[in-house]
Amino acid sequence: MSKGDSKAKKAAYFSRVGELLSEYSKILIVEADNVGSQQMHKIRISLRGEAVILMGKNTMIRKVIRGQAANNPALEKLLPFVKGNVGLVFTNGDLRAVREKLLSQRVEAPAKAGAVAPVDVFVDAQNTGMGPEKTSFFQALGIATKIAKGTIEIISRVHLIKANEKVGPSEAALLNMLKISPFTYGLAVCQVYDSGAVYENAILDITDESILSHFSKGVANIAALSLQIGVPTAASIPHSVINVYKKLVAIALVTDINVKGADKVQCRQPPFRRGDGQGRRGGAADRGGCPPAFC
Repeated sequence: MSKGDSKAKKAAYFSRVGELLSEYSKILIVEADNVGSQQMHKIRISLRGEAVILMGKNTMIRKVIRGQAANNPALEKLLPFVKGNVGLVFTNGDLRAVREKLLSQRVEAPAKAGAVAPVDVFVDAQNTGMGPEKTSFFQALGIATKIAKGTIEIISRVHLIKANEKVGPSEAALLNMLKISPFTYGLAVCQVYDSGAVYENAILDITDESILSHFSKGVANIAALSLQIGVPTAASIPHSVINVYKKLVAIALVTDINVKGADKVQCRQPPFRRGDGQGRRGGAADRGGCPPAFC
């Protein structure tokens, strides 16, 4: 490649990045560790028409961002996160939907010696199908086993690898022998840029339902506290009104006082009979039970 071709390609790349930063208002910053070219190709196809993936040298991306920051200063918030093996996913659509498509393209991968485990790895109790000659291999890993029908059986669930620790050769060999692929790899969203605001990926997990649920719990707590200390608030007044109304209905059920709506309450007490010693003179009980309007 000639020097002129290199400069032309670099200029075209700068122009492309500048166009994307101007055209799209939402950006997902993604980590691309352990993502192969074939997998990346499938991800691009799945996002076609909804988002555009940009990969490249961080120095070049930062240079374009600084240039675009003259027109849009908010873009400078992206600079601290353009480091490591990252890429940018541009979109004007629903960020949660784009992230779901990225997650759907994750692929299983076997454990390799020396790789850092992204998650904890457990091996369930099972019959390995291996012969007794492999017993020493399991003993070296501290895994309790027994011989069942001429094969090695793992007695209980084992925490084989801890998250963020390197995979050892023995652990990798065991997982491969058991045909277990414990890890999944794909583009992982680490930060989100949305119209000038930058926030963590976890914010995308917040839905309207979760907001409403937390708000309802807060209102319930305020109402409970207000009722307990006797200080009325907007949250507690409806409960206070209902409690007073319940007391009025209770009084109406045992007196001649008519309260609107009390006739809908069914009396569950057995009727009092005249002469049984339980009735009260002049009351509803003397007439053989609760007032007819309320029973």
